[in-house]
Amino acid sequence: MKESVKKRDERVRKILEALDNEYGTDGYCHLVHETPWQLLFATIMSAQCTDARVNLVTKDLFVKYPTLMSFAGADLSELENDIKSTGFYHNKAKNIIGAAQRLLEEYNGEMPSDIDELTTLPGVGRKTANVIRGNIFHEPSIVVDTHVKRISRLLGITDTDDPVKAEFRLMEILPKDHWILWNVDLIDLGRSTCISGRPRCSGCILREYCPSAKKES
Repeated sequence: MKESVKKRDERVRKILEALDNEYGTDGYCHLVHETPWQLLFATIMSAQCTDARVNLVTKDLFVKYPTLMSFAGADLSELENDIKSTGFYHNKAKNIIGAAQRLLEEYNGEMPSDIDELTTLPGVGRKTANVIRGNIFHEPSIVVDTHVKRISRLLGITDTDDPVKAEFRLMEILPKDHWILWNVDLIDLGRSTCISGRPRCSGCILREYCPSAKKES
């Protein structure tokens, strides 16, 4: 039987309560950074790479390149070597240098908050733009990464693999004060319990509200 909107909204409310009780409501970004542009470059590097690996790389990278200008003037092949362990380093290095140059030339070194402006920066799509908007400017933003896309589907809240469609669907269903928290909490849940390919449903705090878990019981 198809779930009514009223029942779905009540289930979502209980899911959010469970997540709040488990992880709190402060929220924090898993990518270590001190400036907006550091978060931007770390997020670019995080594509198809773990946050832990990115944090390991940026620990030395942000010492070697301490300013936006130093990234803008970086040697491409040298930067590629510096970030090689994050994967897809050719495009990532090119985009980081290009984004640094654009920020200096077009925005005087300041990070724009508008999503349309952010997505004109090299290597920046809606996911990366929403990371910046949510964590730097505290604008209500839905970040659809692999954890959010997968777990939202398992919970029966979305029904698509398209990240943009999932983003707008979640915007319709989730209250704005939980938009950025949804990403932060589902990353934690996806790493600890709802692991891709081997979910630990019996110990999941959302088991009672997850139709996928109930099918396995």
